[in-house]
Amino acid sequence: MAALPQYDYIFAITCIFSFLDAWNIGANDVANSFATSVSSRSLTMKQAMVIASFAELGGSVAVGSRVADTIRNRIIDPHLYDDRPSVLLLVMMCAIFGSSVFLSIATRNGLPVSTTHSIIGGIVGAATASVGIGKVSWGWDGVSQVFAAWVVAPGLSGVLGAGLFLVTKKLVLTKTNAVRNAFYTIPFYTFVTFAALTMLLAWKGVQTQVELTATQVLVAIFSVATGATLIQAFFLLPYLWRKIVAEDWQLKWTMMWRGPWLLNRPPPPTPPPGVKRVNIKDYYRGHLTADELAYVRASETLLESIQTSDTPSDLFKDDQPILPPPAVSPPQTPAAASPRSSSEFIPPRPPGPWNSLPVLGWRINRVLLRGLEKDVVTLQKRSAVLSWDIEDMHSRAPHYDNRAEHMYSALQILTASAASFIHGANDVANSIGPFATAYDIWRTGRVETSVGVPVWILCFGGGAIVLGLLTYGYHVMRNLGNRLTLISPSRGFAMELASALTVLMATRMALPVSTTQCIAGATVGVGLANGDWRCINPRLVAWIYFGWLITLPVTGLLSGSLMALILNAPRWEGDRG
Repeated sequence: MAALPQYDYIFAITCIFSFLDAWNIGANDVANSFATSVSSRSLTMKQAMVIASFAELGGSVAVGSRVADTIRNRIIDPHLYDDRPSVLLLVMMCAIFGSSVFLSIATRNGLPVSTTHSIIGGIVGAATASVGIGKVSWGWDGVSQVFAAWVVAPGLSGVLGAGLFLVTKKLVLTKTNAVRNAFYTIPFYTFVTFAALTMLLAWKGVQTQVELTATQVLVAIFSVATGATLIQAFFLLPYLWRKIVAEDWQLKWTMMWRGPWLLNRPPPPTPPPGVKRVNIKDYYRGHLTADELAYVRASETLLESIQTSDTPSDLFKDDQPILPPPAVSPPQTPAAASPRSSSEFIPPRPPGPWNSLPVLGWRINRVLLRGLEKDVVTLQKRSAVLSWDIEDMHSRAPHYDNRAEHMYSALQILTASAASFIHGANDVANSIGPFATAYDIWRTGRVETSVGVPVWILCFGGGAIVLGLLTYGYHVMRNLGNRLTLISPSRGFAMELASALTVLMATRMALPVSTTQCIAGATVGVGLANGDWRCINPRLVAWIYFGWLITLPVTGLLSGSLMALILNAPRWEGDRG
């Protein structure tokens, strides 16, 4: 039974905008974790959505509550509202409103912003309108961390990303035996990734009362990372060796469970005509080298000059045409209009009026699953105001052995999953922190020093995040991919691992950093590690940074204006005499 039933409507509005805020986190922030994997073709959009759904929910439910407490308490002292807890309930509603509205606008325009700083700005604005600007914690333990994060988060992740890629490039990708060297580095990077995940679980803590000593934490980290690496070495490495190094074109991925016994397979026979020995994705498909781009553009220039010539007679020399005459083709019969293409996820529109149950169900299905059908790599190639010269930018980045890149594809999937799990642990608190405070006040009628976050609230936020990713995640994902720099599996792996390590260190220090800033900084760092600053899109970098700078003031203005309007609005007393 609620202690403040007279404010049920405030809590109901808070629930609605909390869901919208979490939905926008999925549509805006979760795209950061998988934009690199989808852009490099390591994962399809459908595969990324499935992995992200489980990783985000797992991270939010397992370890997602402590940062929520950090964001709620460090910006404003909740005990300033001890005499009027209902006002703090209103503060949380206005903060979530300001954050969700701004995120909706940013996501609609494809602007990757910091959802962490969005909710912080909302709390700052609503608190300023209620208790005054002097009561807001502007010191290092409060809002100043946001300003520092504009430099620290992207800077640290950029340095880590550049360092990881430079080590990989110098020791693996540029060597003669790049494929074998890549194979031998997989266990090391796997160990580092699982060690980082175990550190998060041990330091941040699952919802238990178990306290671990430093020795126990180190033993747990080493044991889990070693065990996971051994499992991967037992199943994945023999499969990769047979498929890539031994060029076993008959090998199926379902044979991976055989483990080291795959090494006893006889040498593969000569493949029939039209069958490749190593049947893997071309991770550089559609990305030209500098020589290829120069040839293509020279050909286009020559063709354009010929087609726009003012003297058609110049096309003939000694009565012989330089160019053959155009072929004459018979008139074509107009083809019948084909129905809109469908897929396994979205079937064709059923017959019937728009308000019939089958058509309504089809429309709902189309809205919920349309994000799965988007080709993000193709969308990234479309011209846009912030696209820069993508072809030239990509041509300046070196192209490495496609087989070595395939080795890092598996690592990139692993690091993307880890980054998504850490994102769920870190960023689900953005929408859940204020919502948990509002729920506790509405339920108890008191302002508590520490508010426990129920599992159902974490599931509520995690579910909304997943729904946002499924329905609209592609919109921001296309901006943080190949439009920013060329992404291949080796580069994407370095970006994701650097971002995850940065968030991990921030989580250990209980700092509410933004995963958007971490992955953007890592992407720029890896792009610069190519050796040419023109390998990145400076226009898009400036646009992303502009979004970070306006996040806190805009959300603060939205929430503060609403809070001031409600608190100072005229009251209808009923009896006017």
